[in-house]
Amino acid sequence: MAKGSQGRKDLSKVKIGLVMVLFAVALVGLWARTGWVQLHDGSALLSKASKQSHAAEYEFGERGRIFDRNGAMLATSVEAKSVYARPFQIENIDVAADTLSRDLKISRRTVYRKLKSKKKFVWIKRQVTDRETAAIERADLKGISLLSEYSRIYPNGHLSGQLLGFVNIDGQGLEGIERIYNERMKPGKAEYVVQRDAKGGRMYLDAQGREMDINGLDIRLTIDTHIQHAAEQALATSIEKYQARAGIVMVVDVDSGDILAMANYPFFNPNAVSKSTASQRRLRAITDVYEPGSTMKPFLFAAALEEGVIEPDTLINCENGRWRVGGKTIRDTHPEKWLPAHKVMRYSSNIGTAKIGLDLGAGVYHSYLSRLGFGEKTNIGLQGETRGIMMPPDKWTSVDLAAISFGQGIGTTAIQMAKGFLTLANGGVTKDLRLIKSPEKARKNNAEQIFSQQTADTVLSMMKDVVHEDGTGRRARIAGITMAGKTGTAQKAAKGGYGDQYLSSFVALVPALDPELLVITMVDEPQKSNYGSMVAAPVCREVTVRTLAYHGKLSETLDTAVAENISVESLVEHPLEQSMDAPRQQPMTDRVPDFRQLPVRRALELLVKKGIVPVIKGQGMTVKRQEPAAGQPWPDDANKEGTDDVFVLWLS
Repeated sequence: MAKGSQGRKDLSKVKIGLVMVLFAVALVGLWARTGWVQLHDGSALLSKASKQSHAAEYEFGERGRIFDRNGAMLATSVEAKSVYARPFQIENIDVAADTLSRDLKISRRTVYRKLKSKKKFVWIKRQVTDRETAAIERADLKGISLLSEYSRIYPNGHLSGQLLGFVNIDGQGLEGIERIYNERMKPGKAEYVVQRDAKGGRMYLDAQGREMDINGLDIRLTIDTHIQHAAEQALATSIEKYQARAGIVMVVDVDSGDILAMANYPFFNPNAVSKSTASQRRLRAITDVYEPGSTMKPFLFAAALEEGVIEPDTLINCENGRWRVGGKTIRDTHPEKWLPAHKVMRYSSNIGTAKIGLDLGAGVYHSYLSRLGFGEKTNIGLQGETRGIMMPPDKWTSVDLAAISFGQGIGTTAIQMAKGFLTLANGGVTKDLRLIKSPEKARKNNAEQIFSQQTADTVLSMMKDVVHEDGTGRRARIAGITMAGKTGTAQKAAKGGYGDQYLSSFVALVPALDPELLVITMVDEPQKSNYGSMVAAPVCREVTVRTLAYHGKLSETLDTAVAENISVESLVEHPLEQSMDAPRQQPMTDRVPDFRQLPVRRALELLVKKGIVPVIKGQGMTVKRQEPAAGQPWPDDANKEGTDDVFVLWLS
């Protein structure tokens, strides 16, 4: 018995030893596996875990805005949702493709191809509607997400459309100011890391990138929205009345050289680029080259006076309206015999002007025109500007010189004409035109005295006679206001010579002898009448009246007809309200008014006057909701970052 017991005891020790060995082997194995996982597979496993619990998301900044000289909004961005996919996260491609195709109204084949992509990020549809956004949120598809970005809107529709230009769906400027200042206005992009729980819910969004300034910078133009609208409205009325092809109006502040208006017809609405044509998008004031006709005559007279070729009272034989030079016949609309030089200007005699040009000489006149900027770009900074057409003087025949003297045989742009007349208005000293108020560009000190002050004053006095009772520009007269002006009726070139179409134009400088305002009108191919005095002069008159009224400078002696047609008080107090079709007036009291159902353009105008630039959400052109609500007190710090006092407009 003792021996058996001892044998069993020894076997227990063996079992215990075996168990300990097994535990030791298991522990060593675990240690080895742990070491292998930690040292060999650690990086790969950490990457997989990070992909499951963390994801990168993006936030796009807002493109810089465009304002007029007074802070009125010309272009802004509104928040919009876009749908994107991370293909590697999608569980069932067929279900996702069916759902997205149905909710976003795009072909299943297109969606399916995108979802099969090997890329980490693919766009499904950009800038979707509110209804589509709600549908995607309800579907809650894994791997399909919504991203906030911005779409561009132009609150004033076609106002300054060609000048502003437009952007593509990625927010890249393609034409106009949008393209020229794209680098300044384009927004940045910030990437954020999002941690999710086991169900995919967001746990937190870290602060990575939050310190980045991803919004683009703003631009402020010299354009005045009120004057621009007056110019566009007057131009459209004339073109409709005379069934013209196109037109241009420019308004310039003489003292600063600021362009206050640059109207181009046909109009272009950058909110509807796909419905426009290249012809509508063209900024005709800088791209279209015209033979200006008689509006060029003041430059010839200035050169001739400066060179001592004529005096204001120099008598010139106007040949009773018919004269041959170099085998060509020049005719005057109003035949005269002997006229003093100042009446040659008043009655716009081509024959008298041609004789002055021939006495002046091709080389001398070409030199003056070159120094005025003709034949060269104005360097206003707009893409697409043309140089115009001006032959070298050694190629001018006597016929060429005679024709160029009264504005035929030379090609100019509206902006070149504006720069030339700005020199006359500025006492004979050149001055650069300016379109961008901010960021302010350093101006080169390249002013040149081309004409003496006396010569400039004499030419302006002659142009004042043009608007006299018997002058060609009498339809531009404004009672109580002195105006220097010049009409132009230029026959347009056609194949083999000149055709039966005309460019009608008028230039106005107000006041006549110390100009503060320059207005240029060009109407292309009017049908019912082709005279600048009939077609273009009334446009200049209307634009001038409305601009002076807006600035509070319209004389009290304004004639009754003007007073009846235009309410000076309404123009000064509400210059946009009567013409931009606001559905109702919004008194700006100490309480927030009701902006609902207002066009976003009108709401922005009223808020900017209050010093508030609102946050705009959604898509559309009409306000459907606002915060603060109507009747609430005005927020104190609506423009201060980091405060809760934000003014928000939701669009429909």
